[in-house]
Amino acid sequence: MSATAVASVLQAMSPAREGEGKRALITGLAGFTGHYVEQELRAAGYQIFGTSTPGHAVDGKDEGIYAVDLTDRDAVAAMVRAVRPDVVAHLAGIAFVGHADVEQIYKVNVVGTRNLLEALAALERKPAAVLLASSANIYGNTDVEVIGEEVRAAPANDYAVSKLSMEYMARLWNDKLPIIVTRPFNYTGVGQHENFLLPKIVSHFRRADPKIELGNLHVARDFSDVRMVAASYRALLAAPSAAGQTFNICSGVAYTLGQALDMMADIAGYRIDVRVNPAFVRANEVARLVGDNRRLAAIVGAIEPLPLAETLRWMYLA
Repeated sequence: MSATAVASVLQAMSPAREGEGKRALITGLAGFTGHYVEQELRAAGYQIFGTSTPGHAVDGKDEGIYAVDLTDRDAVAAMVRAVRPDVVAHLAGIAFVGHADVEQIYKVNVVGTRNLLEALAALERKPAAVLLASSANIYGNTDVEVIGEEVRAAPANDYAVSKLSMEYMARLWNDKLPIIVTRPFNYTGVGQHENFLLPKIVSHFRRADPKIELGNLHVARDFSDVRMVAASYRALLAAPSAAGQTFNICSGVAYTLGQALDMMADIAGYRIDVRVNPAFVRANEVARLVGDNRRLAAIVGAIEPLPLAETLRWMYLA
């Protein structure tokens, strides 16, 4: 797919100006996904407000940014009262499966989200849409070839358990707030931390490293482009019929790490020596995650995912 064709796919999901005169709160604005969701919502006309963790500045931005610890109930309530959002994209949380502090995973992902929902429900004028970013990790290992939202959850790590717990907790607020739950499968793009596998692979090729150490090369993942994820979030926030539903955010196509390495070899023009490090092979590794995105498409329109090779090329050339 050419650069022109990639631009055409993204243009097809470009926002109308549905956000004119409205206020959008993006928690985790300083994070990887927050940057792209901000671009989408700003292009749609929203006035942007966001949160960052205390001590984590948002480059080039001061106005409308609140340094808030989500586990601080009073601080979250004060922030929400100050912003008075029309829509909310709750992206803040511990997003790395291998995060070392298990207690923090649960406190931020569950208690932090509860604090936010409680504060939003207390507003005199409540938001029209509240999007909560969960994760496809909640499905765990399953023998279902393509995973729809109705597939039974079987979380295989603390991160996934925390996200499923968040989903159940959020149900307590469904009668008070128009909540949209999203379950993004793996996605990547420029700016993602090298803790994640694809940015790690791309960075090695950008440096022309001769070798790389990875875990299981045979795990298969449904990788999306972060720009497509952000466009989907924007569309869901603007769709009244999305409230009360759960949506997979995915491409419907799976790639192994071995295939991703082959793509990068074609892009960079050389092959890298891959060594499997047993320390990188996780216990209870989810072998295959591929999503069914038909429910999402029914709301946002037909989804033509960007080929993974084009996303990797974008990251490599950035």
